Amino acid sequence: MVDLLETRMQTRQRVQPNDTNNYGSVHGGMVMLWMDEAAAMSAIRFTGEWCVTVHVDAIDFHAPVPSGDTLYLDGYVYRAGRTSCSVRMRAYHEDPKTGDRTRTTDSNFVFVAVDEDNDPVAVPELTCESEEGTRLRRAAIEAHGE
Repeated sequence: MVDLLETRMQTRQRVQPNDTNNYGSVHGGMVMLWMDEAAAMSAIRFTGEWCVTVHVDAIDFHAPVPSGDTLYLDGYVYRAGRTSCSVRMRAYHEDPKTGDRTRTTDSNFVFVAVDEDNDPVAVPELTCESEEGTRLRRAAIEAHGE
């Protein structure tokens, strides 16, 4: 069994000029890449196996992140199947000088755990042993419309 909080990944990416679109804000494709990478780390931490992305829900962009600022990424496994797990991902514009954050992006990623031959393998049971873990899981389920 693995506790939800053990799967939480929080990381940052500094938005460089080559990461931006012609409006000077981070390109949506870069946000998707960084979210997928952080979600994969969460899934791998949960399963203890290599994981591959098999599904991404709609990615909703709420606000831009300008060049030079920071994209803060937060994700965690909130549901486990037999060989798969679902990861809630959220991204925030973070002002590098103040740390103030504004939510910019939401999505859910589904991963399948695989062995050396890329065959699916069983994943552990997901537990929520704290109020914080229970709150995060509930928020992910509600956001996903379940």
